[in-house]
Amino acid sequence: MSFSSIYGQEGPVSVLISALEKKRVPHAFLFYGAEGIGKRTTALVFAKALNCEAGGADACDACPSCRKIDSGNHPDILVIRPEGQFIKVADIKELQERMRFRPLEGQRRVVIIDDAERMNITSANSLLKTLEEPSPTNVFALVSSRPHLLPLTILSRCHRLRFNPVQRDVIAAFLEKELSLAPDKAIILASSSGGSIGRAMTLHKGDYIALRDSILGRISKGALDPLGCLALAGELAGDREDIQEALDILKTWYRDLLVFKETGRAEALINRDHAGDIGRLAGLTGVEAILRGIRTIQRAEAAIERNVNKPLTLETMVFTLFANKANFVEDSRRGRAGR
Repeated sequence: MSFSSIYGQEGPVSVLISALEKKRVPHAFLFYGAEGIGKRTTALVFAKALNCEAGGADACDACPSCRKIDSGNHPDILVIRPEGQFIKVADIKELQERMRFRPLEGQRRVVIIDDAERMNITSANSLLKTLEEPSPTNVFALVSSRPHLLPLTILSRCHRLRFNPVQRDVIAAFLEKELSLAPDKAIILASSSGGSIGRAMTLHKGDYIALRDSILGRISKGALDPLGCLALAGELAGDREDIQEALDILKTWYRDLLVFKETGRAEALINRDHAGDIGRLAGLTGVEAILRGIRTIQRAEAAIERNVNKPLTLETMVFTLFANKANFVEDSRRGRAGR
């Protein structure tokens, strides 16, 4: 993989290529942004480009150095990850010991610290000593989705590169090219990914589209009878991660209702293939009812996080959302009454 194969991050990539071309590479970078948008991949490609034997501003993917990095056995590319809740101070100290010596094979030793915000105070202070006395043969790439948790002393010694969520059409193009997905499936996954290629790939590995279609198929009527509510609650059940994914689907529905009601733009919807039902219900549903629905889902999410009885929480939420048809026609009634 090279810089040319990174999707949707032209800004950070251009900064890195420029630094390589000018041979003015800072000793420490912070790659920050949401999960799954290419930070770790870019850090690894940057490490390849720094050590590529072809000598250009991008990895050639063919030389021995590039092939070793791809296979994960290059001695000068070090990746530190949390073990359990934190990055251990022992890992940082071992790293410092290795950095006393020159790189074994490459031009630069590159240290990638994944989830860098999970260094505890002791680990961060230990790393700070290394950042304060940079060596020209060592380059750090800290990767974080929560940079605000890093100490300011660490942040001040890193060249910061922000990675933004990837546009929906770019993610869809990636899925079509790299995973050979059909365009309609690719756009559904891209729309549901929140701008994250990694999230889109995770959804593809699961049975997300089938779950989504089942849930949206049940709620597209706008109101459910008691048996329908119980059936939907059962559809949402599972372990905590499964429930969260199902609740995320519900939130996209309410988000789409609000977006369509305010803008009338079907192309702005996450669930564009349900635009007909969304448009119909948006015309019947008040803004306050939509916002009330979102708050109801959020309360259920908070209860699930607290390990409250899951089946009871889901059933209560579903009956609150869908058993009362008045929630879906209040604006229509008010509009007629005002005429």
